[in-house]
Amino acid sequence: MDGGTLYGRGMGFPPRVGADGRVAWSEGETNIREAIQIVLQTEERERLNLPQFGGGLRKFLFEPNTVTTRFQIEDRITKALELWEPRIAITSVQVEPDPSDTQAAIATIQYRLVATQVKESVTVNVQLAG
Repeated sequence: MDGGTLYGRGMGFPPRVGADGRVAWSEGETNIREAIQIVLQTEERERLNLPQFGGGLRKFLFEPNTVTTRFQIEDRITKALELWEPRIAITSVQVEPDPSDTQAAIATIQYRLVATQVKESVTVNVQLAG
């Protein structure tokens, strides 16, 4: 069974044109990584027909880069992905200050693919105030 059959297939994210001039698609583990990005980069009430969808990480823009803020980001990421991405089981979320940008944090999300139990991880940058 291939990844597209097991995990699904969807339009690539970010949307792009493939080498053949058509819309690029993603499938398998790549589709899941892209779906995680979509969930976390979408603000609540941004989708008209599904206003509760999204991770709402832009809420933290202008928040101080403190342990408390980073803990709140971890909590929000965990809850959003548990709700909106059923193909994964979160094993950990860690949010640390970005060493190259005092006004940002880096979230590392480790998870297992539910269908195969394969371990994966993805990182997301979150802009803060500093």
